[in-house]
Amino acid sequence: MPRILVACEFSGTVRDAFKARGWDAWSCDLLPTETPGQHIQGDALTILADGWDMMIAHPPCTYLCASGLHWNKRRPTRATQTEEALGFVRRLLDAPIARIAVENPIGCIATRIRPADQIIQPWQFGHGETKATCLWLKGLPKLQPTNVVSGRENRIWRMPPGKDRWKQRSLTYQGIAQAMADQWTLTA
Repeated sequence: MPRILVACEFSGTVRDAFKARGWDAWSCDLLPTETPGQHIQGDALTILADGWDMMIAHPPCTYLCASGLHWNKRRPTRATQTEEALGFVRRLLDAPIARIAVENPIGCIATRIRPADQIIQPWQFGHGETKATCLWLKGLPKLQPTNVVSGRENRIWRMPPGKDRWKQRSLTYQGIAQAMADQWTLTA
């Protein structure tokens, strides 16, 4: 049975999509899982060499996304946090795993590490939303759209401030998780 690590995932959405396809699927995050299942609460970097066949990583975008980089000039400590976040992404991309996908919004990964292999949108996978999501791929094909819908709402961008806004903005859409599981299972 192939093994997948879904790094930096607390929702269980991607993990459970792969589990439904017969994978030994594990999520790992500093936070506890919101959905019961195989979850390691801790630092994903400590388990990268544990014999995974695939990893999908969702590194926190706070210090990486284009919408927040303007703060680096206003708050000197943020520039250091961006460098640390880029180091984390490099370690994920360099993990000893044959098939890797790292996802993040448009930001400095593309200019500081390498351009994204693909940019996808939720509306390509059955959700009437816009939320450009970059994918950096190793050993995996680009995702093919599965259900292009006409809606182009920008709900995620317009969310009002709140204590859980970051959590809601970071969730993977079910249609994207399903496409990953359906299409990338074929590569294992």
